[in-house]
Amino acid sequence: MARARLSLPGGVNSPVRSFSAVGGTPPFFERAEGQFLFDIDGNRYLDMVLAYGPLILGHLHPAVVAAVGRQLQLGEAFGGPTEAESELAEQICRRMPNLEMVRLVNSGTEAAMSAVRLARGITGRDVVVKFAGCYHGHSDAMLAQAGSGVATLSIPGSPGVPRGTVADTVVLPFNDLDAVSALFSREGPRIAAVIVEPVPGNMGVVLPRDGFLPLLRDLTAAQGSVLIFDEVITGFRVSSGGAQGLFGIEPDLTCLGKVIGGGLPVGAFGGSREIMSHLAPEGPVYQAGTLSGNPLAVAAGLATLALLQGDGPYQELEARGALLESGILAAAQKSGVPVQVNRLGSMLTVYLTESPVTDYPTAMTADRTRFAALHHDLLRRGVFWPPSGYESAFLSLRHERSDVEAVVKSFAAGFEALAANSAP
Repeated sequence: MARARLSLPGGVNSPVRSFSAVGGTPPFFERAEGQFLFDIDGNRYLDMVLAYGPLILGHLHPAVVAAVGRQLQLGEAFGGPTEAESELAEQICRRMPNLEMVRLVNSGTEAAMSAVRLARGITGRDVVVKFAGCYHGHSDAMLAQAGSGVATLSIPGSPGVPRGTVADTVVLPFNDLDAVSALFSREGPRIAAVIVEPVPGNMGVVLPRDGFLPLLRDLTAAQGSVLIFDEVITGFRVSSGGAQGLFGIEPDLTCLGKVIGGGLPVGAFGGSREIMSHLAPEGPVYQAGTLSGNPLAVAAGLATLALLQGDGPYQELEARGALLESGILAAAQKSGVPVQVNRLGSMLTVYLTESPVTDYPTAMTADRTRFAALHHDLLRRGVFWPPSGYESAFLSLRHERSDVEAVVKSFAAGFEALAANSAP
């Protein structure tokens, strides 16, 4: 880590990896296999981070390794179109029926940034509505009250973002139906888009209240605004049709990433043919990328999606997730440590708080100091949990029931240590 800090800011290429929220030195990883990570000191960890969500099949799934290997023999990048790009786009559109066309990009940040630009371009409006605690990448306009590392590091926005850049970004409380209705009553004709994580994973997992997502759909449709679902995390993670499939809501634009690249850098955004036809080269809204639709990422994505057919994989993940949730809650109750567990399928967050977590302010009630102690206790017991109380943990199809039980056992020991340290 000392060596890394000489040439990398904070020693890392993404802030949460630095362990600055929990203290100590992060393990440096050397290899992975299935549900396990191995660091350069020879320690093995049950991986509950899974690269923050992409590795739904676990590490080095043979089908993904074979697909990437075959492509690498053919070429790593071409600077021109490939047949596989069309195949991945077709697979995505087939599973999310309201998507008729997609544009592949390199990251979730690019997907969200481009979707917002497209929404502004087709509506001729400037105002974009987002929700406190939802993270849509690190483009300037989207860093206002964002989650993820911004929440982890207690950064309200970011130096370097001009006031004018966020002047047309309106931030509302997540799950607040009244606030959304009031804004649309006042400003509806000026609103270009509403962008939302249908199930936020970047202030930790927060489930939408009944009626919240339908209200967003109704208000945007009535005012001619574009509804953007940021499903970079939830897309093909929580169901074969993403969160929109689970909740039966069809947004105008969808942002994707993570799972569709099988662990390689990728992003995508898509919608109806009518909307996407405004994108260059068919239309005037510009977007481009040298490595967009990279053949290696496309190969990994196709191999991943091929193994996520139907409901079977998601039923298996739901069963494992339910077991993990119930086990952690039982262990917390036994130790007397106040805990909230928010979960959807194979993604979940453990909040050390007595209050139900339904939005950004309630997520912020979680005890950071106790979480840091718990995180290091888990790490010592061979469980790699996200080093932030405001990130989601994930399960893969490679996690066995015995792995879930091992994680629960580690949490139980960690809770007991917290209880002992707080005893008078």
